[in-house]
Amino acid sequence: MNSLNRREFLGAIGRPVAVAATVAVLDPLGMRRAIEALASIPGTPEEIAGDESFWFKVQQAFTVDRSLVNLNNGGVSPAPAVVQDAMKRHLDYSNEAPVYTMWRILEPQREGVRNRLARAFKCSPEEIALTRNASESLQICQLGLDFKSGDEVLTTTQDYGRMITTFRQRERREGIKLKLFAIPVPAEDPEKIVELFEKNITPRTKAILMCHMINLTGQILPVKQVTQMARKKGIPVIVDGAHSFAHFAFTHEDLDCDYFTTSLHKWLFAPHGTGMLYVRKDKIAGLWPMMPASKKMDDDIRKFEEIGTHPAANYLAIAEALTFHQGIGPKRKEARLVYLRDRWAKRLLEHERVRLHTSLKPGLACGLATVQIEGVDPGELTTYLWKKQRIIVTPIRHDEFQGIRVTPNVYTTLEEVDRFCDAMETIIKKGLPKI
Repeated sequence: MNSLNRREFLGAIGRPVAVAATVAVLDPLGMRRAIEALASIPGTPEEIAGDESFWFKVQQAFTVDRSLVNLNNGGVSPAPAVVQDAMKRHLDYSNEAPVYTMWRILEPQREGVRNRLARAFKCSPEEIALTRNASESLQICQLGLDFKSGDEVLTTTQDYGRMITTFRQRERREGIKLKLFAIPVPAEDPEKIVELFEKNITPRTKAILMCHMINLTGQILPVKQVTQMARKKGIPVIVDGAHSFAHFAFTHEDLDCDYFTTSLHKWLFAPHGTGMLYVRKDKIAGLWPMMPASKKMDDDIRKFEEIGTHPAANYLAIAEALTFHQGIGPKRKEARLVYLRDRWAKRLLEHERVRLHTSLKPGLACGLATVQIEGVDPGELTTYLWKKQRIIVTPIRHDEFQGIRVTPNVYTTLEEVDRFCDAMETIIKKGLPKI
């Protein structure tokens, strides 16, 4: 096996090479060699998860600030250098003569990105729309289904706030009813989750909104079982996959859903402001686009992309992010994120005052988890960790639980995870200092 040293890897993954002092180009052959070198390293995903030499190479792909510890990759992730460089290259070309270079040359290349995402999700390219984020994809579904006054839509109390707000607006405007129900924290019985969804369905239920992975806790819900149960009752299910796509390994077959949405700037490491919407082919015509499209596009997935002038660079660079993701290997990436989560979570759980609101059982969560120190306010804890330790986490305040959400990533080092644990253990033992 050919191995790359640090200098070679940095050059290979897309650091720009100066040309004529001001022009930067990519080294695609070097990129291919770097990806092949990673992919050829032997070992099971679980073995690779703890191979620091492998992950050191991956870490060099990012341009992150190592003076701080970013444990909020669930919000939005940094993109590796090769993705940043691709976006800049496409943007530079766009600005040479946008009406020609962006509209006539780059815009058609979206179809290649569409095809690659469809291959990754294992569906037809004619079922994939490129959007700006999961919220936009979800709102296309939430606002695009026809409801009338008195109709009910169903979701859990842990669904994403923006999506609850979207249905609340339809309540005020159209007289529909949003019905919420609680699920266990953590939820470790998938059959119980399906039972709760089914129990809360009424004759007026016209749609279900559910998370694939809950943003508050990282809980993975049994999408396929709920979808198939609801389909028998004629109820469509909108799946919020904002945190699941490219986080852990799955395809459409594992979900069997009619509508799936995600952000690509989270776990795929694509440019900020990129998302994906899947709509099953026979459901496209019955879903209104959020921005109007012509009647001739009724059956065309591209009607959901009719948003006016938009950049080409962001979307074309998704292809580089997908190549990077596939080079690491989806199952290896999943195993590494679990490995990092377990490293901090199991250590902190040795302390009596620590409560983990995320299951550590296989298949029920991955790299996103929420932890609480009893007696410590999550907002004050978040502020302290940032101001005094330069560690970034997210405070979680919910009617049913609270804590801080911790989301490391493939570029996160073990030293950074341990630094977080050291800070948390100091607070557990000595209390939260005033700042």
